[in-house]
Amino acid sequence: MGLGSSHLLVDLIWVLVAVSIFVLGLLTVATVLLYILDVTQTRHALRHNYPVIGRFRKLFESFGVFLRRYGIAMDREEMPFNRAERDWVYRASKSLNTNQSFGSTRDLRPGGTLLFVNHPFPMLEHDVAVPGPVTIGEDCPYPYTTASFFNISGMSYGAISRPAVQALSIGSRIAGCWLNTGEGGLTPEHLASGCDLIFQIGTAKYGVRSKDGSLSDGNLRTVAAHSQVRMFELKLSQGAKPGKGGILPGSKVTSEVARIRGIPVAVDSISPNRFPEIDSEGALLDLIDRVRRVAGKPVGFKCVLGAGDWLDNLLSLICRRGIASAPDFITLDGAEGGTGSSPASLMDYMGLPLRESLPILVDKLHEYGLRDRIKVIASGKLINPADVAWALCVGADFVTSARGFMFALGCIQALRCHTNRCPTGVTTHNPRLQQGLDPNTKAKRVANYASEVAHEVGVIAHACGVHQPRQLSRRHCRIVSSDGQSQSLSELHPIPQTKADLS
Repeated sequence: MGLGSSHLLVDLIWVLVAVSIFVLGLLTVATVLLYILDVTQTRHALRHNYPVIGRFRKLFESFGVFLRRYGIAMDREEMPFNRAERDWVYRASKSLNTNQSFGSTRDLRPGGTLLFVNHPFPMLEHDVAVPGPVTIGEDCPYPYTTASFFNISGMSYGAISRPAVQALSIGSRIAGCWLNTGEGGLTPEHLASGCDLIFQIGTAKYGVRSKDGSLSDGNLRTVAAHSQVRMFELKLSQGAKPGKGGILPGSKVTSEVARIRGIPVAVDSISPNRFPEIDSEGALLDLIDRVRRVAGKPVGFKCVLGAGDWLDNLLSLICRRGIASAPDFITLDGAEGGTGSSPASLMDYMGLPLRESLPILVDKLHEYGLRDRIKVIASGKLINPADVAWALCVGADFVTSARGFMFALGCIQALRCHTNRCPTGVTTHNPRLQQGLDPNTKAKRVANYASEVAHEVGVIAHACGVHQPRQLSRRHCRIVSSDGQSQSLSELHPIPQTKADLS
């Protein structure tokens, strides 16, 4: 190689080095700029909490569409909520177009598939009516009247973060729906927005307990004095862990959580597996009566059904005591319900799914002549309009959802709720991770989601030929059986006649 060629090679190397340094410099500047943009924005929690790296999520999701389609999991195969379900919530919460093209990706053949009965002459736009108001606890000094049929289920402060509670509270007020506090007590964040609240009393009675752990009438009056607290709910059990009380790991028991609950800091918060004072149907009615007398507001209970026999005992006792002894509402959770933490043995195997238990409850109330007296709230994996419409068809007065609203807050189903390392700030008390959840931005998404569900349930109702969602009945919904043929809910679950002698 000649001298000239050597100089040319050296020059080429220096040019390549210079270009590399220049490109590396540009990449460094771009990375720094992206980092600054990510940590200062509040629209995307992942990008705020994981600057630059969080931007790769969309890229990975794009690859995921290809991988799922050709070898891993399809959009409707993931659990507990598949990608199609989550994507609908995300789009609804951001006010994006939820319409689809070409055809449904939902397989209509498997047993259990929901189908709604379209009317040959659906409602015209000018015939559409808004849902009418429903009153709970008419005989209480302070009954609760609301038209909202889709509301926010119980999520305790402690299980979810402060900005999450703030966003849910503000979003609830904007949407005009209620917010259940969960069993973690009442916080300033719950009250700040002015939304309607359902105060949940868990087995540990956080927020209304005495020092010895018993129910305090004085603390109960203090909570009831807030005009926003519209009802009280005794949580006997929840879908993901029947027979087990609330579980809040010590890593999530901050000084503020401990103050609100009245418990030690950084110590696991384990609620009793049942109310010590409730060991029979009579004791349950006694506690409901006590809370109602002290608070002056509607009182009901939340439970999971394992069978229908227990309802016979409870409802027959109500008939003997008198209709005034009845709970004002029953919130029924399905075995598919969610939780921040639960033993897998209970989450996977305990209790009846809502598809089976909701018809049992509604039919028992009809059978004992108590359907008008006791309102029914359905809960448990009801996050999309079709499932909400199904619950209304069966006979629920209201539907509540927790995980649907968690998705609206930005939850990505990371399944880390119990670890205090939620990447989107929804279920963590890590200040750095919470910074990605801007309450005002997420509140709008909460409200958008609630409004879009209500709107699309209305679309289903109008296609079925009724004026508004609460006019849906069992004849409007069909269920595909194991042989691939559908059957009307009115045939599968005919509403029973009221018993002649209920004394």
